[in-house]
Amino acid sequence: SNGTDNHLMLIDLRNKNITGKTAENTLVKAGITINKNMVPFDDQSPFITSGMRIGTAAITTRGMKEKDMKKVVDFIDLVLTNIEDEKIIEQTKKEVNLWVKNFPLYT
Repeated sequence: SNGTDNHLMLIDLRNKNITGKTAENTLVKAGITINKNMVPFDDQSPFITSGMRIGTAAITTRGMKEKDMKKVVDFIDLVLTNIEDEKIIEQTKKEVNLWVKNFPLYT
């Protein structure tokens, strides 16, 4: 999006034929936390949704900067592009867990 004025981003997944619930559950398997969220004119129920919400507060608290968001986006894209490939999801989880060691929760 070339930047944001807000710490939250709402992403419509309808063009990818992925529900918010599926995205949330799959990304959690990869060690990435997002929330399913309704989008404007959503045709899914609030329990399924057509979108996902990403917040940056948790990652900036860990010390991540703008350049690190590109890596986060790459992880998310890899998982959502390969949503049924358990090997890629598991490998991504390993890479995520290794990468976030550079950003400890408590220092």
